[in-house]
Amino acid sequence: MEATGTDEVEKIKSKFMSAWHNMKYSWVLKTKTYFSRNSPVFLLGKCYHFKTEGMYRALHPFQSCSAGALAEISGNVEEFRKDFISRIWLTYREEFPQIKGSALTTDCGWGCTLRTGQMLLAQGLMLHFLGRAWVWPEALDMDGSDSESWTSHTVRKLTASFEASLTAERDPKILSHPRRATPRRNCDVSEMRNEVYHRKIISWFGDSPLAAFGLHQLIEHGKKSGKMAGDWYGPAVVAHILRKAVEEARDPELQGVTVYVAQDCTVYSSDVIDRQCSFMDSGKADTKAVIILVPVRLGGERTNTDYLEFVKGILSLEYCVGIIGGKPKQSYYFAGFQDDSLIYMDPHYCQSFVDVSIKDFPLESFHCPSPKKMSFKKMDPSCTIGFYCRTVQDFEKASEEITKMLQSSSKEKYPLFTFVKGHSRDYDFASTPLHEENDLFSEDEKKRLKRFSTEEFVLL
Repeated sequence: MEATGTDEVEKIKSKFMSAWHNMKYSWVLKTKTYFSRNSPVFLLGKCYHFKTEGMYRALHPFQSCSAGALAEISGNVEEFRKDFISRIWLTYREEFPQIKGSALTTDCGWGCTLRTGQMLLAQGLMLHFLGRAWVWPEALDMDGSDSESWTSHTVRKLTASFEASLTAERDPKILSHPRRATPRRNCDVSEMRNEVYHRKIISWFGDSPLAAFGLHQLIEHGKKSGKMAGDWYGPAVVAHILRKAVEEARDPELQGVTVYVAQDCTVYSSDVIDRQCSFMDSGKADTKAVIILVPVRLGGERTNTDYLEFVKGILSLEYCVGIIGGKPKQSYYFAGFQDDSLIYMDPHYCQSFVDVSIKDFPLESFHCPSPKKMSFKKMDPSCTIGFYCRTVQDFEKASEEITKMLQSSSKEKYPLFTFVKGHSRDYDFASTPLHEENDLFSEDEKKRLKRFSTEEFVLL
């Protein structure tokens, strides 16, 4: 009887925590984001110019602008809106299947770095399958009213969850406004193919145990480095977890992609090319595309502003797939900049579980309707930078361009990270085989991950 009473207390506690998380993480879309007309805006290698008088609020809502003012915008605001909204947004979720080895059905409060890592990997896969020019045809259908309805839905959910905890109902009953049906577009073969891949990429990040890059799988890989569900994950640890997740993915579509993680701020070119030229499971000798992840530290306790131009340069490259970073203990996915402010997507918004296994699952909650900006000075120094290279030739070209950028941005003798010819084993580093046996992490990797998890870096 006592055990039953304890279980009931835990259930009520869980409902209250869920309600609290929904209230705590539900207001992030209400803040205004302003962009200047005088400076270009960069988003993952693309540049946009806004031409209108004064300052204006970005994306939505445009209540501060009159219809006449909107018509006078001669820059490519609409193109920027479509481009930003088309990026895949992965946030806190709740009520998903229980994580193995725990009682958790939400990642609120602890999973933000895993989410930003997912967003970076998703961008890499979008480049691979869809290309940088692709935009979601329905991006501009996400207007300001969607944000309002999401917030009001959270309030109703908070109330329903509170009432359910008192009545011991298992599933709170929430009254929701009917969503307006989006008119079906006439799609050609290319658009239909792109939409298939759009949905497939999102499904790989679904919050279910079988999703290749879903939270459940990432946590399983993290256990090999001593991390558990509910722990806080650093950007470097997440980089290694993403690499393992891609290596272990069994979907044939993913056999043409590999991930390389830099060792101690060094990218060994021959190791990268070996990964690209490794045989795929299908037996074909085609080269693989590679996503290169470079864990770095932009200073000591605080970010060194000398690195600002370098970070801006990285985000302006066509190869860049973003940065896993944020503020101290709060992770963001950095995707662009304007002047000295970084543009990011925020995972700290609690949304309900979406079953991505069903046909035509709703896509709206996987696309962010509005960007956010943050001063570079507030950035946590610990971050992981990502690049995508489709071919060996792309990698060689990218390494040359990035090396020039590193040298020009480095005021001192040592750049932030380096590209080195040869293999890591040539420099007395333990080589990591492409396919390891049994244990997912080698002993050398475990030591490195343990060091990264405490955010200790060697500063040159």
